[in-house]
Amino acid sequence: MLWRQLPFFVWLIALWMLLWGQFTWTAFVTGLVAAIVVTRIFRLPPVELSGRVNIWYGLVFVVTFFLALIRGSLLVAWQVIDPRRLPHSAIIAVPLRTDDDLIMTHTAVTASLIPGSLLVEVDRPRRILYLHALGVATPEDAAHQRRAVQGWEARIVRAVGSRAQLETIRKAAVDTPRQGGASL
Repeated sequence: MLWRQLPFFVWLIALWMLLWGQFTWTAFVTGLVAAIVVTRIFRLPPVELSGRVNIWYGLVFVVTFFLALIRGSLLVAWQVIDPRRLPHSAIIAVPLRTDDDLIMTHTAVTASLIPGSLLVEVDRPRRILYLHALGVATPEDAAHQRRAVQGWEARIVRAVGSRAQLETIRKAAVDTPRQGGASL
């Protein structure tokens, strides 16, 4: 049990030291005490990590994410400064293809961090994210946004997902034909 919680435990200690801005033995020991208190008082279900990390796809995810941040910022800025355009928006249901809480969380956070979309609700049992998205005027725009979020899910699975999750994503990509240049 302790070995399964070790990455989270180490992360809490590192976070504590980063918050205090000190990398001393005192900060380490107080971080250790804080991590013990947090893990004992606020018990969470154990997070099962896949044990698989693909550095290349992790790098692809990071670069693609930063490009999406820039693109999203420019699109939102353009909607703000262009007085002729009435901004369109919609609430979009995005069904996810993997059945993993950690992948769902990473996908939701990624989609929310990109300007122009915001997570409204998570339907955990049905694996659906509900997003408020700017720039959605037609059903095609909604489908494009849906494919974009599923693309983030696929990138995350390729970077840190299990082999079974990777196979699920591959099967979904084969079953769903690509349209409109969406990347999965």
